[in-house]
Amino acid sequence: MRTPRILIVDDDAMISGLLAETLEAEGPVVCGIEATEGGAVSAAARERPDLIIINVALAAGDDVRVIEQIHHAGPVPHVFISGERVSSGRQLLLKPFRKADLLVAMDHALAPAGVE
Repeated sequence: MRTPRILIVDDDAMISGLLAETLEAEGPVVCGIEATEGGAVSAAARERPDLIIINVALAAGDDVRVIEQIHHAGPVPHVFISGERVSSGRQLLLKPFRKADLLVAMDHALAPAGVE
């Protein structure tokens, strides 16, 4: 199996930077970091990531709309992250999370796609 390419969508530069460092230390390639809805949609079309890790509370955009727009070109597994509990029915990884929890969430999201 090939190394997953991951797009991070979070408007907190410190969080997205730490997340990118953590992921790359584990092997995945971070193919982009975006902070806005438009940036995320453009990056997904350009980079064709295997997985998107997206913050639920984007300051400039809507996380669900981002995923819906990206899925028009084809489904992409995703993991939602949030600093607070939301009652949306989505699978959610709460901040602060442990690296092990992040890796498990990624494995679950990527398993159907056959990417390790």
